[in-house]
Amino acid sequence: MNDLTTDLLPIQSSTMADVVELRLRDFLKKKSFRPGDALPKEQELADALGVSRNVVREALSRLRMLGMIETKKKRGMILAQPDILVSFERVLDPLILGQETLQDIFELRLVLEMGLADLIYVRKTDEDIRELEEIVNQEVHQIQKPFRVKNEIAFHGKLYQMTENDTFLRFQSMLLPVFEYVVDYEIKTNGKVEVGKVRYRDLVQLLKTGDAEDFRQGMKEHLKPHFGRLTKK
Repeated sequence: MNDLTTDLLPIQSSTMADVVELRLRDFLKKKSFRPGDALPKEQELADALGVSRNVVREALSRLRMLGMIETKKKRGMILAQPDILVSFERVLDPLILGQETLQDIFELRLVLEMGLADLIYVRKTDEDIRELEEIVNQEVHQIQKPFRVKNEIAFHGKLYQMTENDTFLRFQSMLLPVFEYVVDYEIKTNGKVEVGKVRYRDLVQLLKTGDAEDFRQGMKEHLKPHFGRLTKK
């Protein structure tokens, strides 16, 4: 063998567990399993697939780690309702994410918040408006980082809460580290925090007197400094 290739390892084909995992996924889809439905026993699956029970167990353990299946007392394995955000929650930590990833996540936040308007207008209450006004009344015209981050979290967090969408709420909590990242970026780059012409108080007024499209445009103007920076990335 050529000395130059001694460090190269042969390409390995898919393991039996890989194949079984894919077969099980296809099986669940083709048979239209729904959360709560009981799955065949390990030995039944092994017999049907022509593999050992250990191979099936390994494939099932992968599906279990993804939250796709779970074991219930007296029922055995059932198809679970997977938690689509749990893996994201585990890794979304600014201490282990690079600047580009944090910027990408912040851009995702911008797009999400532009799309909140319709849900907010369907579900907003007078109590929601009152709470937003309280947040706005605490605002001071300073750019101190601790206050700015706290105020951003309070106001935008309340908007997410008003959607009454559990996935939005969880996603918003995961995006909290991004608020601090953006404030740090703005102060480092411009020496100050950029603010759009439409302030929080203006957005609250739009919620009281405007419609969903008015609020969407107001939010776009509010976030305009951030959108303006996208073309410079």
